Amino acid sequence: MSILSVKNLEKRFGDNVILKNVSADIEKGEVISIIGPSGTGKSTFLRAMNFLDPPTDGEVFFDGRLITKKNVDAVRRRMGMVFQNFGLFSHMNVMDNLSAGPVKLLGVSKSEAEEKSAELLRTVGLYERARFMPRQLSGGQKQRVAIARCLAMSPEVILFDEPTSALDPTMVSEVMAVMRNLAKSGMTMLVVTHEMDFARDVSSRVFYMDEGGIYEQGNPEIIFNNPQRQKTQAFIYNIRSYNYEVESRDFDYAEMLSGVENFCFRHAIGKRDANRLQLITEELIINIVTPQYGACSLAVHFSEKQETCNISVSYKGESGNALDGAADDLSVSMVKNSAKEIRHQYADGINTLTAVL
Repeated sequence: MSILSVKNLEKRFGDNVILKNVSADIEKGEVISIIGPSGTGKSTFLRAMNFLDPPTDGEVFFDGRLITKKNVDAVRRRMGMVFQNFGLFSHMNVMDNLSAGPVKLLGVSKSEAEEKSAELLRTVGLYERARFMPRQLSGGQKQRVAIARCLAMSPEVILFDEPTSALDPTMVSEVMAVMRNLAKSGMTMLVVTHEMDFARDVSSRVFYMDEGGIYEQGNPEIIFNNPQRQKTQAFIYNIRSYNYEVESRDFDYAEMLSGVENFCFRHAIGKRDANRLQLITEELIINIVTPQYGACSLAVHFSEKQETCNISVSYKGESGNALDGAADDLSVSMVKNSAKEIRHQYADGINTLTAVL
């Protein structure tokens, strides 16, 4: 018997249908990653399961028992949730944040609750911060405290609603490490996430959500390497790309370079290759293409299978290789020396320079 089941779940806000006829069964010990574009109901799906946003129609079963408004509090004690905004009590220190729930809701003694809380803080690497206030913690530390607080209630299932979306990229890995360890321990988890490495490496199944429901599902190998449906294919291809539109010579180059840096971080591109990628992008866009053509488009594509990264810059005009017309010979040399191959193509009034790393 599935530990969690949804049957014909629907959620509407007025005339706006967010979820329609969604059904799924989650087995004990599964790690389900829920991915998809923004606005496709991923977070609403989680919140409907534990009645934070009660479903408009359909049924949710926990351990074979139908969840209703009358028994939802009891179910929530067995089904924890971790939010993207941490949700810590700002007037309580870390230890009190963890122990308050077991004491007030489970009837556990304060000493017993604090003993377990201390153990959980060691698990997430924050025992030394036990008496700190939330304002004294970094974002990553706050989220690890939030996970420990959830675990203090001894849940059988944990719902994670984009747990790293509010974090600086440098803090994401510390939270994901805790979640990976939870998955190894056998915890049943449903995770709405944009961290595709986690979804690919840790999940037992992946739900791709679109069109108001689970558009496609399968094991990570299928979803990431051989998706069957058109929108899944488009999404999976897109998450391995970074695109930026340069509208004029006075564009925000810091924003572009920050996006490239974040792209390298998310795909665990090695430091040497990341530096080359950023150098080529900077020289091509800032010193070669925009001085000659102004507006252009940047597209960075990463292929894990082929272990290659392509940087393409497209610009309008008559057929012409921007490298040949560049006034800055040093920039041209840097690009040519940093790339394995450089190609120029012209079609329908668009030039495309592609550097292959």
